[in-house]
Amino acid sequence: MQVCQSCGMPLKKDPEQGGTEADGSKSAKYCSYCYKDGEFTWKDCTAQQMREFCIEAMAKNGMPKFLAKLFTMNIPKLARWTK
Repeated sequence: MQVCQSCGMPLKKDPEQGGTEADGSKSAKYCSYCYKDGEFTWKDCTAQQMREFCIEAMAKNGMPKFLAKLFTMNIPKLARWTK
């Protein structure tokens, strides 16, 4: 399963099926929440801030926080954060 290399969300769950590159084509690496027009939507965000945001967003959507924490623990290992 392919996941966004910024937030870890499965790309198949993205309502727009991926972010967009500068030329308008779909990104194969990033979701539409994280990446638009070839740029990250949260430019000055750290991996830890992204993780905290995702945990809160998942909890708001009804996911138990312990599961949200489990699902986001690999965010610092994703391509965006390991450069």
